[in-house]
Amino acid sequence: MLPAAAGYDRAITVFSPDGRLYQVEYAIETVRRGTLAIGIKSKTGVILAVEEKARKLQISSITQKIFQVDDHIGVAAAGYIPDARTQVDHARFFAQSNRLIYDEPVDVEGVAKNIADMAQQFTQYAGVRPFGVALILAGVDKSGAALYLTDPSGTYIGYDAVAIGAGSDQVTEFLEKSYNGDISMDEASALAIESIYLVSEDKTGTRHIKMAVIDNETRTMHKVEEGDIERYAQMARQRTSNK
Repeated sequence: MLPAAAGYDRAITVFSPDGRLYQVEYAIETVRRGTLAIGIKSKTGVILAVEEKARKLQISSITQKIFQVDDHIGVAAAGYIPDARTQVDHARFFAQSNRLIYDEPVDVEGVAKNIADMAQQFTQYAGVRPFGVALILAGVDKSGAALYLTDPSGTYIGYDAVAIGAGSDQVTEFLEKSYNGDISMDEASALAIESIYLVSEDKTGTRHIKMAVIDNETRTMHKVEEGDIERYAQMARQRTSNK
């Protein structure tokens, strides 16, 4: 009897007898091995948080896993980050084209669908490989705060709170128990840090945590400063100690 993959993982265009595309599954596994990324909606906006394990001499103020697509849309990535940059550049072009053609900001779902369509194309043709990255898209558009997940298969799904990367199953279970739609931005930020501490080796510091927020009022993404991250971390530690 041949092994499970039996050569069906050598080409992206070939289904296995049990209906699987192994190269897509390998790409999704790449995402699972990436460091954690989290998106959470609150009643006043949406936040993105990631864990970045910086080297000792690395400049920690430069974020590698959080990107800005448009004024009102941000992205957090898990997996193969160079692939994320390619998808983000594609999303930026799409967002700016929408402004030029329609003279209005692009919807968050529109960007998510566009990235998912791009990812799906790379599961269909010979000579390419799937993108080894999943993206959390967060933003505020005319419909309010929105949060979407795209993955290497070309799927996109809306969420109230979502986690991707290493330990995401455990974090998702934690978020399902802890999240409610009436939380404030500060509470959502503290919840994100508490989620990172849940699976991270460093359960006290904040150097390995990066965050960005988009609020409903300004509809503009901005980076969360280290002092504010420390304040949210104290809230997270307080929440943990009260349990």
